[in-house]
Amino acid sequence: MEGSSLAAACATAFVAVFVVLALLALVIRLVTLAFPARAPRTDPAVVAAIVTAVATQGAGARVVHIAEVP
Repeated sequence: MEGSSLAAACATAFVAVFVVLALLALVIRLVTLAFPARAPRTDPAVVAAIVTAVATQGAGARVVHIAEVP
C-alpha cells in the first residue's frame, strides 16, 4: 500500500513540475512577443576606430556602411 502511494506522489509531483514549467515557457514566449529584442547598436568608439583606420589606409576614403561579417 505504501509503495503505490509513493509512486502516485512521485507521478503527481512530476506532472505538477511539468505543468509549472510549461506555464513558465508560455509566459516567457508571451513576454518575448510583447517586447522583441532590439537590434544591437554599434558602439561609437568602434565607429570612430573604423573611420580612423579607413582614413589612414586610404586618402580621402570615407565610411558609408558598417556591417559585421559572420
